[in-house]
Amino acid sequence: MLRSPLRRSVVFGGALLATAAVAPADAARRARRRDAPVMTDDGAPDLVTYGQRDDVMAFADAVAERHAFDAAWVRSALAQSRFVPSVVRFILPPPAGTAKNWAAYRARFVEPIRIRAGVAFWQANAKWLAMAEDLYGVAPEVVVGIVGVESIYGRQMGNFRIIDALATLAFDFPAGRKDRSDFFKSELESWFVLCHSEGIDPVSWRGSYAGAIGMAQFMPSSFNRYAVDLDGDGRVDLHASAADVIGSVANYLAEFGWKRGLAVRYGVKPPTDTSDRAALLAPDIVPTFSAADMVARGATLPPEALASDSALALVELQNGGAAPSYVAGTTNFYAITRYNWSSYYAMAVVELGEAVRLKTSKGG
Repeated sequence: MLRSPLRRSVVFGGALLATAAVAPADAARRARRRDAPVMTDDGAPDLVTYGQRDDVMAFADAVAERHAFDAAWVRSALAQSRFVPSVVRFILPPPAGTAKNWAAYRARFVEPIRIRAGVAFWQANAKWLAMAEDLYGVAPEVVVGIVGVESIYGRQMGNFRIIDALATLAFDFPAGRKDRSDFFKSELESWFVLCHSEGIDPVSWRGSYAGAIGMAQFMPSSFNRYAVDLDGDGRVDLHASAADVIGSVANYLAEFGWKRGLAVRYGVKPPTDTSDRAALLAPDIVPTFSAADMVARGATLPPEALASDSALALVELQNGGAAPSYVAGTTNFYAITRYNWSSYYAMAVVELGEAVRLKTSKGG
């Protein structure tokens, strides 16, 4: 067994109102509430507001105090952060009534460009994939599938300044979905922890509209807790080091319960009785039932599922107006959903990884 690589160890201690007439910008600034976005003459949020808001500066002081940071450093970085309207648009859910469609979702990710890029990634990094499997027990195709879905192997890592994305969602989370501003405040705090420990300028790095980082698209808290230095060069690099990306993804899944050698999902024929099917679907993607429980409810499972000791979940994948697809997800399926709470995401990861593995085994 290889020695475990260096683990990161970090201690963690609104609706806009329209008016009949718009006052000049200076008057608006004098008259505004100190914890509300500044408005420009055209009624849109001022692009630079956070350094002028008391609630943001209070947050900066609290972060500095909890971690013994220089308060001026935190304040200065947040004063340079910007409200980004497109971040607000991207975080909103799809319009009500939009039908889920597994076939369409799958086609976005299990497609020739990603498969070819995945084969190249696997071939270039076979050593690191094998090392990560040895250390953490995670199948290479699952790691490859995640990196492919998240960033097309580094081709699409996001072009939003991380501090802008996190500040926008921390301090101006939009109405229209469950408020997650506390989550993003926590991630913004984790961003300062990361920047302090790594010597990074907080306004320099770019990532996704939600503040995710690098090829693996780790949120700052995940970077601080789960990122590893697999190549042993003394630093963790999730942008350019495929080794660190592979090790970090595998470590993340292992920390969330991945079991070496266990299948991710099994085929299943769901019960025909609607009440039995509803009972099996009630826990959603959380593995709750034994194979015997599922059979007792009328499901049909293959022999390998019957022989497994993993708890299972009946996972329904809707296909628009067509009949749904079903799989029996294991605890490893559930571990993948800790990356993204979605059975569609997990299935895209699994099927992209399997497609890349098959193509790689045939020589690319």
